[in-house]
Amino acid sequence: MLGTTRRPVGGPDQIQLDFNSPVGDFKIPEDVQAACICVAVARLAACEADPAGSALVNVSRTIALVDLLAARKIYTLFLSTNQVFDGNRPHVPADAPAAPVSEYGRQKAATEQLLRMRMADGAPIGILRLAKVVSPGMPLLAAWRKELEAGRSIRAFTDMTMAPTPVDLVTMSIARMLEDRLPVIAQLTGPRDVAYFDVGRFLAERIGADPRLVEPSNTLENGMPTGSAPRNTTLDSSYIATKYGLTVPDAFDVIGRL
Repeated sequence: MLGTTRRPVGGPDQIQLDFNSPVGDFKIPEDVQAACICVAVARLAACEADPAGSALVNVSRTIALVDLLAARKIYTLFLSTNQVFDGNRPHVPADAPAAPVSEYGRQKAATEQLLRMRMADGAPIGILRLAKVVSPGMPLLAAWRKELEAGRSIRAFTDMTMAPTPVDLVTMSIARMLEDRLPVIAQLTGPRDVAYFDVGRFLAERIGADPRLVEPSNTLENGMPTGSAPRNTTLDSSYIATKYGLTVPDAFDVIGRL
């Protein structure tokens, strides 16, 4: 297995690929049979502040790399996002029309559209949409825990939600899709959304801290960019569940295991 990095190569399992430069001269190793594209300018604020620069990475050079891979008949899995939808409904079907409200969502939706055109022409491409992916040592929860254990208050959004998906389930899904090499659009999120404020309260109770230390906040008063607080982030994940038997536990089960 090989990974790419835009930094100086750190070992034999890494090759250099920097999306800040044209990718047309990128040399794909001869034995590559499948690839997963994870690179993106993913922060909503960064995309809103520099739409042209972020689109260069998220759309133009991503598509250029996919075309290089497709020309070699290499199956390519593109990681996308719930941000291609407006968040007005839960468990959005994979074939629902895109309705992005953030600049990041618009860029990912544009890339998806270009990829679907190539899939229709027979290119070996798949799409996997994700929302909030969490892993042990998640910096936000670690910082909250440190403050709460010290008896200090934290502020958490009441209007921002998440349907957390454990990183191990994400990597398992990616591996299965890379093995199958099917031209499908799949999705993977938790089964329900919970507010960050409720996550903070859950964490406080879990570690024996006073839940009143968790103070409410909202995205508006913090100047968060458009699209930061969709009502729903859940996506219909039935394909992954049916095909691979992988389902995401309830939000608080996931957070508790972290």
